[in-house]
Amino acid sequence: MIIKNVSLETVCGITSKIPENMHPEVAFAGKSNVGKSSLINVLMNRKSLARTSAQPGKTQTINFYNINDEIYLVDLPGYGYARANEEVKAKWGKMVENYLHKSRQLKAVFLLIDIRHEPGNNDRIMYDWIAEQGFFPIIVATKLDKIKRSQVSKQVKLIKDTLHAKPDTMVIPFSAETRQGRDEIYCLLDEFLTGEVNG
Repeated sequence: MIIKNVSLETVCGITSKIPENMHPEVAFAGKSNVGKSSLINVLMNRKSLARTSAQPGKTQTINFYNINDEIYLVDLPGYGYARANEEVKAKWGKMVENYLHKSRQLKAVFLLIDIRHEPGNNDRIMYDWIAEQGFFPIIVATKLDKIKRSQVSKQVKLIKDTLHAKPDTMVIPFSAETRQGRDEIYCLLDEFLTGEVNG
């Protein structure tokens, strides 16, 4: 995939109607501090289109990025932010659930997990929840540059085992610093565009 143009086309809040887009959509979910904005910026070849923040949990909307006027990259609100009150957490959950149920163009959901740590309870809940909505989560193991190369296989196995992921679950180690893993994600986006795979 070659990124020619990108725009933040739609921002959906808690009461917003999910847009009925004509192009395929791929969604990205992850814990508040997992590096989701950094990954999205790397994929879109932009430094700060998706806002990175020192304050986790800042994304409280569903953001639809139009790429090349042929596919949408959908940034879902970060989950597991400890300082968010229960009412806000419940609303975020409802908003994401509404999107997963109602989007007719959603082809796949990428779930971001920090490769340095064992997935937490929120990660396990999100993995199961995505699967229950009928999608086969693709795991992106972020912050690859923070661990030694010799640790990668062990950490990938830990992630899959902790999530009770199916044996053929795809795990893409990714670094926003080195951009390793970006091309693998681009290849998947191309396949979703041509209809060769379904999440």
